[in-house]
Amino acid sequence: MIRVVLPTHLRTLATVRGEVALEIDGPVTQRSVLDALERRHPVLRGTIREHVTLRRRPFIRFFGCERDLSHESPDDPLPDAISAGREPFMIVGAIAGGCGPPDLYAELPASAPGGSCPIAASRTRR
Repeated sequence: MIRVVLPTHLRTLATVRGEVALEIDGPVTQRSVLDALERRHPVLRGTIREHVTLRRRPFIRFFGCERDLSHESPDDPLPDAISAGREPFMIVGAIAGGCGPPDLYAELPASAPGGSCPIAASRTRR
């Protein structure tokens, strides 16, 4: 049994609570796990991988055994702990961003929220 942890918005979409348990026949890979997940919850098709290419969507990451598995081949075997169900395969929605544009913080005192943004500070102090 493979344990899959989904981000909140995908759990809501698939109407599941907690982890999803999947049985995988054959090698346990990212592809086999995602194929099984999409068979069980067809509403997830296209949310984790592109419909046509089946490539991971840009703001989705895969983790397991304290490792980022996102850039590994989808056909590489997953770690034994995931295959054995001791560790979950985690699908995480990445968050982009940072401090924001420097001009947003230019007039803020250091004590204001974002006023001490190191990126903004390095760009506005000339």
